Amino acid sequence: MIKFSSTKRVVFVLLLPLLASVTLFSIKFGAVDISWFDISSALGKSFSSEGELNLTERIFLDIRLPRAIACVVVGASLSMSGVLMQALFRNPIVEPGLIGTSSGAAFGAALYFVLGATFKFNAGTWTLPIAACMGGTLATVIVFFLSLSKSEGRSSVISLLLTGIAVNAIFLSGVGFLSYIARDPQARSITFWNLGTLSGANWNSVVIISISSIGCLLLALRETKKLNALMIGEEEALLLGVNIRRLQITIMAINIILVAVATAFVGVISFVGLIVPHLLRLIHGSDNRYLLINSALVGGIFLGLADLMARLVLAPAELPIGIVTSVVGVPVFIFLLRKNQYYF
Repeated sequence: MIKFSSTKRVVFVLLLPLLASVTLFSIKFGAVDISWFDISSALGKSFSSEGELNLTERIFLDIRLPRAIACVVVGASLSMSGVLMQALFRNPIVEPGLIGTSSGAAFGAALYFVLGATFKFNAGTWTLPIAACMGGTLATVIVFFLSLSKSEGRSSVISLLLTGIAVNAIFLSGVGFLSYIARDPQARSITFWNLGTLSGANWNSVVIISISSIGCLLLALRETKKLNALMIGEEEALLLGVNIRRLQITIMAINIILVAVATAFVGVISFVGLIVPHLLRLIHGSDNRYLLINSALVGGIFLGLADLMARLVLAPAELPIGIVTSVVGVPVFIFLLRKNQYYF
């Protein structure tokens, strides 16, 4: 059982109503404002199965509510992924998108949309996440093994990031090629993916992302003590009985599932896994047990606010959410590079 200090407990308790408030505002505001009466009426009719739903109530139940929940769960997934990767490589500038997972997942999903029907690759509702996970796994494994030092047998942060840039370029080129040969509807889907969008969220995607997010959270919590031990150094962690290689494989597998499943449904959303964990570290240190749980809450809040901004800035048009997170994330990333003095 995880026990937080009184200060951390207060922060955790404050984050819950803040997340609920952001979610409610995300549901209410948009191209069509939904009144609190319509929300309560729609919930009452859905539970009692009495009465016909009007247009506004259907928008709430079929569009706004699943979108808001998907936004929270995706933000939680990306933030937890950032915590795990930064802890594994002991560096605050490591982000899932920087090591090829996001671009690989986007490539796998794009490959399915363009060629899936031709090769008759169909596993029902899970087809898209499976294709994205395969692409994310391939890209991450390539980055990991190409960045291994021949003399030490492990990856340095600099070689990992440089290799990730190269592999990202390769897989994004593949996505571009698939967009070029795709028909118009397929090409538009791939384009929106590259920019990130929650407009296609539905209850099926909410269920799948929630299963992967909750399952990965439970698995990751079992590894937090080992990650905390790894923070003091690999040699010290080995002396404490941590199997470094097994820990690396486990964390990389969890990261792939978190990022690939989220990317499969909402596209590439960058910098969430970079900003949220670092902000939490500035507040309360680097205990990964605390970071993992609270990053899930803060990630949901951050992405919820970004989605709300994406829908309101150019209303009734919608700005891709990946643009919003990048506008915030790029300055933070540059600040971290300058602060830690990483020169390539």
